[in-house]
Amino acid sequence: MEQILTVSQVNGRLKKLLDGDLHLKSIFVRGEISNFTHHLKTGHFYFTLKDEKNALKGIMFKWNAEGLRFMPQNGMSVIAFGSVQLYERDGVCQLYCVDMQPDGVGALYAAFEQLKGKLAAEGLFDPAHKRSLPPFPGRIGVITAKTGAALQDIIQILGRRYPLGELLLIPALVQGDGAPESLCEALRQGAVLAEKGFIDLLIIGRGGGSLEDLWAFNDERVARAVYHFPVPVISAVGHETDYTICDFAADLRAPTPSAAAELAAPDCGALADEVSAIKAALSRAVETKLGLLGQRVGLLSGRLAAVSPKRVLEQAEKRQAELARRLPKALAASLRQRELLLQKAAAGLEALSPLKVLARGYSITYKNGEIVRDVKALQPGDQLQTYFADGTAESQVTALHSSKKRRK
Repeated sequence: MEQILTVSQVNGRLKKLLDGDLHLKSIFVRGEISNFTHHLKTGHFYFTLKDEKNALKGIMFKWNAEGLRFMPQNGMSVIAFGSVQLYERDGVCQLYCVDMQPDGVGALYAAFEQLKGKLAAEGLFDPAHKRSLPPFPGRIGVITAKTGAALQDIIQILGRRYPLGELLLIPALVQGDGAPESLCEALRQGAVLAEKGFIDLLIIGRGGGSLEDLWAFNDERVARAVYHFPVPVISAVGHETDYTICDFAADLRAPTPSAAAELAAPDCGALADEVSAIKAALSRAVETKLGLLGQRVGLLSGRLAAVSPKRVLEQAEKRQAELARRLPKALAASLRQRELLLQKAAAGLEALSPLKVLARGYSITYKNGEIVRDVKALQPGDQLQTYFADGTAESQVTALHSSKKRRK
């Protein structure tokens, strides 16, 4: 009778067989990730690798998963390194993965693209959040290695172009395992100084290098610290063709540290030339304006001379002299004319004089000082005074006789 084995015995034998196969101790396996789970409590990765025909379960423990520079995703083709073992309790054959790389693309590039997409979705790269650089920064902070060539380039260019500004170095590691933490600490110190008004602009960066050398500037913590920095930030990492997450999070990317120094502040020499040109143009404009105003003043002066008080007074004096010269003649002519009129009026008056009438044999009779013009004004007994050419006579009315016939 054949031996009957327990499940544990079968799984134990299978485990020994697998453990004894040296080819399965350290192998690379290519496959597509499916059923990926990131266990939040333990930090372990659980997944399945599959190809066109078969599937292999896999697990990556937390201490190995923390070393990955990208986050595995369903549908991603990867090359996993580890060992194939049997999990006796469940009788499951699975790959115990200690490292993993995207198949066909570097792990660093995959991690870069993943973090870039994540932060872009959060709005950290939104152009609407980019701040304008101050035109004339008083103090410029620089976060870089204190012994690097990048710092010397920045010092040389700013010293030549913008000697008015002050440079404040906040040293940090820019390469290696401790570089992200060092950069974050430098950014924290710089933020404190910026909030107190000691920094108007920040340059963060380093010289060129490999992707691995620049990797600290692709750290998510560094990117978020740059995004939240109190004053505008220029990122200058590597050479012109190098792009980092820090570049996208900053307010402005410079292709090199030297370019960052040129972008950070104006060229005082160029400004002086521009001021000289403006001054010369202003002088020409003032001269032209003064010439036009001089012409206008001359024109107005001529017009003013024609109506000036002195001119008016001189004309008035001439007119007064002319009138004074003409006045005696005009007065004599006027007096002569009035004398003739008076003579004519006297002659007319003399012709109408009562004395002339009396001389012709007429008389004038008065009653109580008033001329008697008709009989009806008299009454019998009235006293009358009659004037003749050669004297007067007084009389009394005794009878009245009307010369008009009475109406029947």
